[in-house]
Amino acid sequence: MKNNMPKVAFICVHNSCRSQIAEALGKSLASDVFESYSAGTETKPQINQDAVRIMKEKFNIDMEKTQYSKLLSDIPNVDIVITMGCNVNCPFLPCKHREDWGLEDPTGKSDEDFILTINKIKQNILDLKERIKENTLM
Repeated sequence: MKNNMPKVAFICVHNSCRSQIAEALGKSLASDVFESYSAGTETKPQINQDAVRIMKEKFNIDMEKTQYSKLLSDIPNVDIVITMGCNVNCPFLPCKHREDWGLEDPTGKSDEDFILTINKIKQNILDLKERIKENTLM
């Protein structure tokens, strides 16, 4: 990867579902524009298994092969922080640009809820990619 690409952190409290999906889709869809990381203030022993299964089915991405639940201290300094919608408990990371995507956690919900969330994240990743390419963020 080029060193001059912005580093984007997708963060949530547990780093087990939405932020992991965003990291995987960021790496898959936007690795030519930004580096993707995910982290949280707490970790889970494994990534949400419904997210893992659906990402394999829909995008042929095996998140368990390439990702694991990480703490904020486990990732490098970043330029852009995207919070997933964790409201008052959202972790803080220093950055040049921050935004909240306000996504509800689909954990424990139906596959349709997961797919809706994954599609929103995918659209947000593509939008973020375009805004970074156009230099409208930082």
